[in-house]
Parts: sequence; C-alpha cells; structure tokens
Amino acid sequence: MTLNGVVENIVFQNKENGFTVARVSANRELITIVGKLSKLYQGQEICATGNFVTDARWGEQFRVDTYTVSEPKTTDGIIRYLSSGLIKGVGPITAKNIVDKFGEQTLDIIELSPLKLAEVHGVTEKKAAEIGIAFMELKKMQDVVMFLQNYNISTNMAMKIFNRYGDRAREIVQSNPYKLVEDMSRVGFKTADKIALSVGIEPDSEFRLRAGLVYVLNESSEHDGNTYLPMEDVLVDLSKLLNIDVTEKLEQLESVIDQLVLESIVKRCKFNDVNCLMLVKYYTTELKIATKLITLNESIEQFNIDVSQEIADFERFNKIEFHDDQKKAIELAVNNGVCVITGGPGTGKTTIIKCILRILKGQCGRIALLAPTGRAAKRMSESCKEEASTIHRALMIDYSGGETKEDTAMFFFNETNKFPYDAVIVDEVSMVDVNLMLSLLSALKAGTRLILVGDKNQLPSVGAGNVLADILNSGVIASAQLTHIYRQSEESLIITNAHAINDGNMPKIDNHSKDFFFEYRENINDIADTILNMVSTRIPKFLNISPLKIQVLAPMRVGVCGIDNLNNLVQNRINPAQNGKKEYKLDNYVFRIGDKVMQTSNNYTQVWKRPRDNGSWELGEAVFNGDIGFVTNINEETDSLEVTFEDGRISDYTREDAKQMMLSYAITIHKSQGSEFDVVIIPIIAGAASILTRNLLYTAVTRAKRMVVLVGTKKNLHMMINNNYTAKRYSALAIFLQKQSKNMGDLI
Repeated sequence: MTLNGVVENIVFQNKENGFTVARVSANRELITIVGKLSKLYQGQEICATGNFVTDARWGEQFRVDTYTVSEPKTTDGIIRYLSSGLIKGVGPITAKNIVDKFGEQTLDIIELSPLKLAEVHGVTEKKAAEIGIAFMELKKMQDVVMFLQNYNISTNMAMKIFNRYGDRAREIVQSNPYKLVEDMSRVGFKTADKIALSVGIEPDSEFRLRAGLVYVLNESSEHDGNTYLPMEDVLVDLSKLLNIDVTEKLEQLESVIDQLVLESIVKRCKFNDVNCLMLVKYYTTELKIATKLITLNESIEQFNIDVSQEIADFERFNKIEFHDDQKKAIELAVNNGVCVITGGPGTGKTTIIKCILRILKGQCGRIALLAPTGRAAKRMSESCKEEASTIHRALMIDYSGGETKEDTAMFFFNETNKFPYDAVIVDEVSMVDVNLMLSLLSALKAGTRLILVGDKNQLPSVGAGNVLADILNSGVIASAQLTHIYRQSEESLIITNAHAINDGNMPKIDNHSKDFFFEYRENINDIADTILNMVSTRIPKFLNISPLKIQVLAPMRVGVCGIDNLNNLVQNRINPAQNGKKEYKLDNYVFRIGDKVMQTSNNYTQVWKRPRDNGSWELGEAVFNGDIGFVTNINEETDSLEVTFEDGRISDYTREDAKQMMLSYAITIHKSQGSEFDVVIIPIIAGAASILTRNLLYTAVTRAKRMVVLVGTKKNLHMMINNNYTAKRYSALAIFLQKQSKNMGDLI
C-alpha cells in the first residue's frame, strides 16, 4: 500500500545503514514509519510503499519498502526542513530568517541563486555559498538514491554507489552498469545485467561480454575454488550466463580478453598444453606462494640433526612409543625450512606437534601455533598446553583505506613488517586458501621454520586454491604421511570407522559401541523427524549435554534434510516463538534470543568487543566465515542484533550485516571444516553423485569428538562410500612450485 504525508520528526536514524524511525503526518494522523530511509529530514513530503506491521513493544508501524521524497512547499515545512540538520550551521533562527525573507521561493533561491542568501541578516557570502553547495549535494544524492531504487538496489548500496561516483552515478548506471561489478563490492553481475538489459544495452555488447567473463572467473574461484579455468570451460560457463552462444562471438571475445590482459585483470596461461584464463590476482598470488615457499625452504640450511635422543626423552616422559612414520615426521620438521605433515584422525598429529614444539624450543626463539579458525586454534591450544591463535588474529588485521574496507583488508605483519617468530606451526592447513597462505608467507622472515599440518583427505578450502594438495603433489617440499592409527580404544569406533570410510569400506554400524550409531530410516520425512528428536531429546538425555552441543552436518542446503529446513525444525523445537520473546526477522531467517548462529562470509569491518579479566574491554574488528555464536540481544530501537561468539567476542549487527548470519543448529559439511563438535548427526540421503561423496562423509565423521549418529539407509551409505568422485579443482600452485624449484623463470 502507499502512504503520503509530511515528515514531522525523526525519532531515530542509524547513520551507518540508514535505518530510520520517523513520525509522518498523513490524513490528519501521526503515523510511525520504519525502514532504510537514508538522509530523511523533517519537513519533507514523502510517498512510501510498504505495509503496516504490529510490533510487540512499539505497536503499529508502517514498514517502508520503497519511497520518494520532495521538498516541502509550505513556509513552516521549509523552516523545519532547513533547521533539521540538513545544512551545517543552519539552525532554527537562521532558517526562519531565510524563510521570512524569501517565503515559499526559499528552496528555489538556495538552488538557483544561493548568493542572494547573503541579503539575510547573519548570513555571509561565504556561508551563503556553503549552503548552496550543501543543498545541491543533498539533491544529487537523493536523486541518485531514488533512481537506483527503481532497480531494487538497497538504500545502503545506493549510498555507496553515490559516494563512489558522485553525481556521475546515474550516467554510469545508464551507460555501463557493469562498471559497478568491477568497482563496487557486493554488486553482482546479475544485478548489473538486469539494469543493463532494462536500459537497452545489447545482449552481445562488449560491456556485457567483459563483465560476464570476469564474473565467470570470479564465481569459479569463489564458489568452486578454482584459480584458473580452461578456455573451453570459460566458453561453456559464459554462454550459460549470458544466454547466448559465445562461440559465435569469438573474435569479439578475443578482443575483450586482449583488453583485460592489457589492463592486468586477466592472464592467458597454458597449463599441461591447455589454453587457460586466470585472473591476474590469483596468478600473482599462487606464483608468490611458490616463490616464497621455495625461498623460505632454502633460507635454512638443510640440517641432518639427530633428534633420536630428544624423541626418546619425549616418549619416556609421556609414556608413549612413536611409530617409525611419526619419528620420520619429527625429523623432517626439525631439519627443513618448510615441512608438511599429513594424516587422518588418530594418527598422532597432535602428539607430534607437541614433540616438535619441545625440540624447537631448544633451537629457536619464539614459536607460533596457528590455525585457520577459532575452534581449531582453541583445540590446538588445549592439546598442546600452549597459546594458539587464528592466522588472522596473529597477523593482526589492518586497513589501507579505500572505498570499502573488505576490499583493502591488510595485515599489520606483512612484507615489510615481519612476524616476530622463528618457527611457525600451522594446523588444519587443508582449510587455508591461497589468499590466507600468501598473507602468512609474506609475513615470515627469512630463516623462519614453517611446519604445515593437516589431513589431505579432508575437503579442500572453501576459498580459492588447493594449497595442501598442491604442495604435496608438487614433490618439492619435504613431507611425511602418517598412516598408523595411534589413538583408539576398543569401545570407540569414530576413528576406526573414519579410516574405514576413507579406505572405501563400510563402517561398523552394529550400534554396540558407545560413540558410533546408525539409525535406519527410509522415508525422508522420518529421517528429518529422527534428527529432530535426537537433537532435542534423545542425545541430551543420553549424554547429559545441551542440545547446543549437538551439531547436525548435512550434505545440502535445500530439501527436507537440507540445513534450511532442519534449522527451522530444530529452532522451533528448542527455541520456539513465545509471547514477549523478541524476534529479528530477515528474508530467510527469524532469529530469537538464544539461537545458535554462524557467520557465512568474512566481514573485516564488523566491530566487536571482548571482556577482559580486569573488567576492561578488548576492542577489535573482523569476523570470519564459519564463526559460531549465539544471539544474546535484539535491540529494537537500533534495529540491531547482538551476537556473542564462542571465543567471547560480542558484536552488534545492523540489519544489512545480519544477512551474513544464518541459524547453525544444522550446517553444511563444507562449513564444518576445521571445527570439532561433541556430537555430530549426519543425514544419509539420496542425491547427486557430485555432492554425496566418500570425501564428504569422511570429513563429517572426523568432526566428532564424542559421538557420531548416521540417520538413513545402508543403501545410501554404501553409495556414498563407493562414490570416490572428487570435483576437479583447477589450481596452479603445484605447477608453479615445480617450475620455480627448477629456476625456469617466466611461467606463462
């Protein structure tokens, strides 16, 4: 419905995201409106579309979807408009003096002949000019925001576009909206494409081919982890995206590629005699990683130190006996500049780290223990009895400025300001993507020992690249693979079954163990119901733990047993809606206080605080993809959501940033990488062979500490274990490592 009225006063306005609560006079009634109403001022006339909603605390409100504003037409309205903070230095008295002089022509005078304002008592020529400039800037901004709203661009994003382009924003959007994709974060190709086609840009225009090509390469990196694509794949993906046969436009496309090469956006490469395209940022990143790994490895003389006595002392002190593979791994770590240790659960990786740590303390100065996620760092710290940190936190995030901080996030420790450690041990390295690996390597000084520890059978990183696998496959860096299962008990099946699955064998599922169970359910709805009862009732009673300690790991997002549906089921069972309980409604989720939530993307500008033992607060920025926390407050006045993360950080989310949050009673197996949970429940369902793989099941099972429950059919379980499909991930690090080690120079 449509609401027309005059803005009487602004009750609240969040300058960061534009969320506003205002009173509007309409049809002789005073109505409260709420929504993204950036730069709304009292006295303006507003035409808004939306709906009336009833808030438990604030009563009836009109929630605005879209709106337009116009300047007031009455002298009283103009006075309130000018004195509302619209123009710096113009208060109620000056505003009244101006309107007394020019009446209803005031706004025309300010816009067209601002120097006439100097005729008003108390207004100098300088101030008159400043008022005119400020007024024109405001009109330009409002015109742009209103124009962009026609294309379903949010007020917040419209403001960013205006700040980037100024009054050229309308011209750019109308002539080449694809420029937004290149210049602005969070503006996707599909949004720009919709605008472009609506303003008459041809489907085969070079603008569209260029933007589509860059989008295909970016999407391939962000969603599939590829750092390059064979040209044949590029043509297929581009044809699907643009809905045209680009093979008929090859000459035009080659011209576009040539231009992108000249601008250092895309690079032509030839890998294994196949013509490929690679974004320059990934070409540079992987080449630098290769160079730095080789340099770092060679910066330490290859020793042949006999550490057998130190190993024996460690065994005796800890009452253990290392396997020969483990002793070899320890020796490699001590005697090489860079070393990789890989092995599955129970193969003693943690014990090896402790031994290496003890030996290196006698040889090095400072040693850093790092992991990609907070959960992995905490686990590393607890097992090694030494402080461990996330890579991000250890390198200390800094910013170089720019249009959006997330595009320019840097680290305090970097190429010119080196990390003050002599040895660095990184656990769960399979999760590390090329960008994070380069940031870490750039910060390491020559002579630093680097020990990378992980499980090569885990899923690769969510981000681009295949760092661990590429380093191992290159054969250039010293590596040790652990195969002997070192940690298990007769009553425990988690580790034994994980290795059975990894080897392509059916796990033992007779339900006689204390920690590995199989619940037979054939109907998909029965599987979902069983999972719900397991989380809410059966397992909490059996283990005497909170349902929040139980993690459902599902292969897919959609469907009856997808995470979206399972999250809703669990939320409504263990944290249902109640009278008086605050809710925070977004497009995809309803959050309630007490809900378990997860951050779904890196946000380098998200501010947080954490209480210190002395009563003060530690302040910081940045939350990361996969961080888990709980909703601890919903602030209706500021329209914000408070989340307290597992490591104690507390952060307030605006409505826009809250879209990066999801319920996390159930999460995808990909999102669980690097984490460890008391109990893991896995739906075993039918589905696409490209998704339901042995590798995926193995990763899910290895996330559990105390219990694994599989719910489904043995047939589908057997199909997953027999499905050894691994999606091809195109990455060039192994190639670059091999060529750099041979000093072959140019890698094109």
